[in-house]
Amino acid sequence: MKTSTDPIRDYLRAVEREACALPADRRQELLADLAEHIEVTRAERPDTAITTVLTELGDPRTIAQTALAEAVEAGLGPAGAPARSGADAPARRGKVHPLVPLLMLTLSLPFMMIFPDLPGPLIGVLFRITGAVLLCTSVHWTAVQKTTGVLVTAVLPTVVIGAWNLSSGGPAGDTPALLANLAMLALLTGTATWLWRARQA
Repeated sequence: MKTSTDPIRDYLRAVEREACALPADRRQELLADLAEHIEVTRAERPDTAITTVLTELGDPRTIAQTALAEAVEAGLGPAGAPARSGADAPARRGKVHPLVPLLMLTLSLPFMMIFPDLPGPLIGVLFRITGAVLLCTSVHWTAVQKTTGVLVTAVLPTVVIGAWNLSSGGPAGDTPALLANLAMLALLTGTATWLWRARQA
């Protein structure tokens, strides 16, 4: 049986074999990075034995496990793994542009203001609920930012509008209602702007 005499090729093959659970593009990127590192190290330290360079790089299994863990944290998951849904799908969540939930939460009120009869309020409520869900499941904000955003842009407007509509002691006329809606819209816009600036890449 013919055996390989190229330790670099054997090393990279071992890494590729151990990293078979990685997506193909990430696996090829890993192998290219390792090959480049080996080449640079050999150029900088030509007197160092290739076995020493490979030993310094680490065990192929350890390298593959580290790369796989990083891929899972980034939401890439193992190759061939079924798409996950709900809270266990960071890659899927990350695909929703951060502007989408902010626009849905901000535009929920104008729908109710411009179209006071059905289906305006229904669309506004659906926008608010969907925007809150997308905000909560997004990877672009911290838990505190998500909680603040949902409370200010979804819960507070719902409570205020509900209290206003159920209260018989509110100011009479359309002007106070318009001013209250404009103030609420300014609050929604300001909160959305803050969330946009605070988002994580």
